Amino acid sequence: MGMKRGFGWASLAAATTMALAAGVTAAPAAHSADDPVQVVVDGHDVRADNVNGLTYKGLGLLSCNSTSNLLMDYKAEHPERYWQLIRVLFGGRNPLINHVKIEMGSDTNTSTGSDPATMRTADELADASRSPGFQLAADAKTVNPGLKVSILRWVMPQWVQTEWNKGTGTDEMYKWYKETILDAYEKYGYMVDYVDPDTNETTKPDLSFVKWYKNALTNDTEFADARYDLTPRQQRAAATAYHGIKIVASDENTTKNIGPAMLTDTELFGMVDAVGYHYTTEDRLDGTTDSATYRPYTKLATAAGGQDKEVWYSEGVGSFGWTDYRVNNTEGPGGASTGIGGVQSALDVANRSVKSYANSKRTHYIFQPAIGAFYEGAQYSHKELVSARDPWSGNIHYDAALYMMQHFTQFARTGWENATNTAGIWRTVPEASYSGVSGTENVDGSNGAPSYLTLADPRKRDFSTIAVNDSDRTKSYRIKAENMELGDDPAMEVWETRAADPGQAYDANFKHLAAELRPDGEGFYTYTVKPRSIVTFTTLDRSHDKATRQRLPESGARTVLDTDATGKRHDTRDGVLYADDFGYEEEGPVRVGTDNGARTVSQPYLTSRGNQPRYLVDQTGAWEVGKDSDGDNVLYQYLDQSMKDTGAWNRNTPNTTVGDFRWENYKASVDVSFPDPQGGLATLGVRQQKGMAATDAAYGIGIGPAGNWTFYRYGTALRTGTVAPADRYRLTVEAKDARVTVSVDGQAVAEYQDPTPVTGGRVKLGSDFHKVGFDNLKVEKVAGYTPYATALTDNMDGSVSYTGPWSRNASLGDAMNWYRSTSTGASAGASVTVPFTGTGLDVIGGNDGSAVLDVTLDGRPLARDARTVATDKRQATYRLRGLREGRHTATFTLRSGTIVLDAFTAISGDVDGRVDTTPLRTALDTVGSPDRSEWTADSWAVFSATRSAARAAVDGQRGLDVIGVAQVANRLTAARDGLVREGA
Repeated sequence: MGMKRGFGWASLAAATTMALAAGVTAAPAAHSADDPVQVVVDGHDVRADNVNGLTYKGLGLLSCNSTSNLLMDYKAEHPERYWQLIRVLFGGRNPLINHVKIEMGSDTNTSTGSDPATMRTADELADASRSPGFQLAADAKTVNPGLKVSILRWVMPQWVQTEWNKGTGTDEMYKWYKETILDAYEKYGYMVDYVDPDTNETTKPDLSFVKWYKNALTNDTEFADARYDLTPRQQRAAATAYHGIKIVASDENTTKNIGPAMLTDTELFGMVDAVGYHYTTEDRLDGTTDSATYRPYTKLATAAGGQDKEVWYSEGVGSFGWTDYRVNNTEGPGGASTGIGGVQSALDVANRSVKSYANSKRTHYIFQPAIGAFYEGAQYSHKELVSARDPWSGNIHYDAALYMMQHFTQFARTGWENATNTAGIWRTVPEASYSGVSGTENVDGSNGAPSYLTLADPRKRDFSTIAVNDSDRTKSYRIKAENMELGDDPAMEVWETRAADPGQAYDANFKHLAAELRPDGEGFYTYTVKPRSIVTFTTLDRSHDKATRQRLPESGARTVLDTDATGKRHDTRDGVLYADDFGYEEEGPVRVGTDNGARTVSQPYLTSRGNQPRYLVDQTGAWEVGKDSDGDNVLYQYLDQSMKDTGAWNRNTPNTTVGDFRWENYKASVDVSFPDPQGGLATLGVRQQKGMAATDAAYGIGIGPAGNWTFYRYGTALRTGTVAPADRYRLTVEAKDARVTVSVDGQAVAEYQDPTPVTGGRVKLGSDFHKVGFDNLKVEKVAGYTPYATALTDNMDGSVSYTGPWSRNASLGDAMNWYRSTSTGASAGASVTVPFTGTGLDVIGGNDGSAVLDVTLDGRPLARDARTVATDKRQATYRLRGLREGRHTATFTLRSGTIVLDAFTAISGDVDGRVDTTPLRTALDTVGSPDRSEWTADSWAVFSATRSAARAAVDGQRGLDVIGVAQVANRLTAARDGLVREGA
């Protein structure tokens, strides 16, 4: 375009902007924690003329850094579940989500993974279909045509970065933005509504570039370039829509500089339509009350003179963990549960929405992420509202925090006002909103202070007040309407969400009609809000509304990834766990939203997803299906030496992850090739549970075109060697229990017996910064070994019971713990009982190995003084194997030490091939036939039970594998050695 930095924007009148300083609306007086809360909703405070700052936009979601990757697989594998999700989040008369914000990818890791760059070079045509966020927005528009779409950047592609670093990259930046926007317009029929030209989470807003970008956007007349692939008719429509794009700035996190800048820079104020910042509920409070640094965001939103601005909480968290698990915590007073509340809970999220409005007038909250569609174990797993991590199973978990958010969106008309101010979007009412809870990001309501937000119909005919009580005390509210036109029936409904009472179903008290109120003689509606709950007081009649009473969909089973040789169809009978030749002939067409949501079209599988491969979640790198020299599909990693210095938050060499965290004993193999004449490196790893580097696979092999190979454990080289140089190799890693074997072209090159084995996890592919090819990925079962666990039960699942003292914590939990919760026992005699179905049970948790356990199975003693092992998070500190297949109940009693319980995994009985039971026969012969009368009852009970189990197993037992044989034999020997003579 040839544009350079400079400003041609026509400035607004200085007097208009200066009126902002006088526009602050006073907040209600602070409340005592023990006094009744009196809320007066005065119609004179409902500002119908404020169409931006006080209109309640509701909620948005952020799609970025791999968080939406697996959604495209859900769409292809279980379209009915995917489109149900679209309806739940975006559909209906009162949509939950009104905005999809897309952080444009750069093929590098910017948190939990990488999103594809829409343009990897300056010459490449933009392809928005690579990034699932653009398609998610297109599909959401089919049920919510008014949905807003915004984009911003964090890290830029290398071709932009190179010029930007020189101080001359404005044209390149503009080109990347524009061509991406127009490609999304051409493919999906919608124009992006907002652009933040600045970088995500800057600390120093680039005001000059924001102005430059707005100037370029406004004055751009070039829409006929063949690169845009727009028809003449589309060009005219695109130009009109493109010039209507609004500017949002500046997505700061630790700083709040854009607000004061807007108040003191008339030109900037005229160019920026919305301001947003992250991870704090607070306004800025520097200087005197009339200064630009004192409550600048409140001033921007509530200014007089019609110059109100939108203020967004433009990135915030969802509920950490799963609400249905964390209700079993012991974090309340005296070890009681905090229910759906506590720090980083569903009520915390609700309080953030209230407090961020009360303290800084944010009328829009954007979740990062709202949907977790990436594999668990990345940096920020389990902080979403919806979990969609198993596309092969169709399992989607809708967290109860969604009910909390519906308390805000289902009892008001939310969104953006139209140009004529006739859409009827409800206004926030500052004078009838307040929050006294503590904290700025992780909000704590345990002080019992009031926290409430009022929304009102601009015609003053109805209103709703949302009150959050995240304390262990009741809180009385007295609400009065003045100067409102409520009609002949001023009845008020009270909708409530809280945890279940004893004996109730888990969701019995989720978003239900709790009461109907009428005003007393003084005009007050009076109600006592229960501890750890959220209520919405509304004059709307929702008592018979089907949509308001609708329950969230059931999650469905999390079946293990076990397919036939196509990788498409579930099949537990063959020897394949998963396979991918990247051709996808087995995949059918996929429905895609287009024409700005007016219709859907069917597209070929790879076309619909920008050639992104099935089930792979990228951590770093440009992983995409392309054609080899023979015209066959191959998975390539495209980031090469020219792109290796692209910025990243978590810098790693390219790697991607595929598979099921429950996989344990398997053989993974893949063909690798090196089309880049400058070099290359290909790696294959197994048993990955957490982390975002290729070396976070527990065991793996790497090889280059010269034939130099390395066998590693978590990145530490165990063996090295050389095979003949070649353009391609087939790499294989087989992991069965503690023995790992790596092979090149079918020949074993190294073997390792791990004294502290990592026992389960996914497959990783990796490369260096060269174009490297991968093909014919295959994951197979190993004869004689159980291939996987079938189910994971969290330590806080309601089926798990505890006796004795346990600390059961979820607040501020570690993301590497399943669902961010743990139960810790350190007192002898404390026990935990777990029901399960399978042939074994693994106790998962990060432990120091000090715990010694007594184990009973189905009420019978199984082991005494059983040792645990020191383990990292997500690994087994104790493994119980060799059981008959079926339903069981295991009890673990702590004898000494400390144990941290994260989860329990039930082991499958799917074992292929013959299993040698000779070790069992040997053990039975060795223990012989002791005389029962010589031994104490307790020690004999353990011996008798283990001997009976050994006899049953040696005669043939379904699901018995090599590990089970060894464990049963060892338990029998230990039981014999543990016999205690009478009178000893």
